[in-house]
Amino acid sequence: MFCFQCQETAKNTGCTIRGMCGKDETTANLQDLLIYTLKGISIYAEAAKGKGLFDKKYGLFMVRALFSTITNANFDVKRIMNLIKEALSLREELKKKLTPSDVPDNLHDAAVWFFDDEKKIKGKAQQVGVLTTENEDTRSLRELLIYGVKGIAAYTDHAAVLGYEDNKIYDFIAEALASTTQDLRKEDMVALVIRAGNMAAGAMALLDKANTSTYGSPEITKVNIGVGKNPGILISGHDLKDMEELLKQTENTGLDVYTHSEMLPANYYPAFKKYKHFVGNYGNSWWKQDKEFESFGGPILMTTNCIIPAKEPYKNRIFTTGMAGFPGVKHIPDRPNGGKKDFSEIIKLAKICQAPKEIEKGEIIGGFAHDQVLKVKDKITEMVKSGKIKRFIVMAGCDGRHPTRDYFTKVAQELPKDTIILTAGCAKYRYNKLKLGDIDGIPRVLDAGQCNDSYSLVLIALSLKEIFGLKDINDLPISFDIAWYEQKAVCVLLALLALGVKGLRLGPTLPAFVSPGVAKVLIENFNIKQIKNVEEDIISIMNGK
Repeated sequence: MFCFQCQETAKNTGCTIRGMCGKDETTANLQDLLIYTLKGISIYAEAAKGKGLFDKKYGLFMVRALFSTITNANFDVKRIMNLIKEALSLREELKKKLTPSDVPDNLHDAAVWFFDDEKKIKGKAQQVGVLTTENEDTRSLRELLIYGVKGIAAYTDHAAVLGYEDNKIYDFIAEALASTTQDLRKEDMVALVIRAGNMAAGAMALLDKANTSTYGSPEITKVNIGVGKNPGILISGHDLKDMEELLKQTENTGLDVYTHSEMLPANYYPAFKKYKHFVGNYGNSWWKQDKEFESFGGPILMTTNCIIPAKEPYKNRIFTTGMAGFPGVKHIPDRPNGGKKDFSEIIKLAKICQAPKEIEKGEIIGGFAHDQVLKVKDKITEMVKSGKIKRFIVMAGCDGRHPTRDYFTKVAQELPKDTIILTAGCAKYRYNKLKLGDIDGIPRVLDAGQCNDSYSLVLIALSLKEIFGLKDINDLPISFDIAWYEQKAVCVLLALLALGVKGLRLGPTLPAFVSPGVAKVLIENFNIKQIKNVEEDIISIMNGK
């Protein structure tokens, strides 16, 4: 195997024996093959677009299949194998709609290979991995594009679950994947990466519309982090539709519902606040789940990525759904058309479990999405003009296990008290429980929500640019100190670059999939910096550098 798509990849080079995430060689190779089959669909999709034959059925499948390959999403070989077979079937279906004159003369192998024997499929998987692209810079740009597209796919799937789709996103994903089978100039590949950034911003905007139209705009909310006396169900991941259906099905059952990690922002939505058995949030970032899932004592529902290999103390209490999966863990099937998912098995188990063990007490505050922050934009503007707020620091993104991530906690602690931290994603767990105070009633940490809610931070920045009459977002008193881990963070990063943000810091390490040549392009065009040390970076940040 060879995989270097996440921040924790071995030696910041690549996992070659077993993934740091826990996936084995077979899983890694089959994920590579699934991407390969999606490239095959994309080759025919490009030919089908002009004839109106590429409809959203193919696009939505590609989105969900891509989502399943994101770090810590799906470790289940059987389900990945089934996705490969479905991809081959859809590719052949699309191919039959075309005439020979519709398709390229020299088809890439991804468009023509076909096996239905599992042994041969596994054999093929070892032939199509990342390293089959020999040129380092070409490989780097192709993988940067693919990982950005994986993030776009994740957000697009969440929106589609709520009934919001955009065919332009499906079209771009097909174009992007097909491009990785072609010999393009480096300039054209860089242009595609930036277009992916624009599409990422569009996908996040679509999901923001889906979430707020369905559940209302997030509200500033104090969230309980203690526990009640009733047995509970813990829900993690990102899927708000699953959250809604779980709350409805557990109403009046004597059970409490708690969020975990990236599901914390569900506490901010008005539609969920009416449920009296929605108690609050339990625990911290995704990587602490082995200890926290054990102490919780009740069933856990993983709705999306961020699952780690399940441990024995809770393996019989954890369930997956959507594109998440793990061998030996019960999977809740997709909802039928027009229907709901059935969480009755989880509910039945919860009723015979003990109440959660308390691991902390108190409250945390969040819900500072664009709607809430822009309501007080006049106050914020005046505070900036008067010098009460010297600078905004965007510390959004992912959390992870690496000890160097203490950097983000120390930055939050050491920043001058006249600064505001804007955050989204699980990176916030490095500092959202610190007592950092406020500035004239405005908390110094403003949590906009999940990683996809980084879009809120962009809207806030663009609004401030207009208020101050600036032509360039980089002229604002705002700095970006971004933590990355997986492909949704890559998607957010590309969106920021496409929107013209320059000089952002990225860490703890620069991505292993970015070659020296591609890093040079990013540094020259966008002045991307790797985080250094807390003291030096804070000085640079406060000086706007």
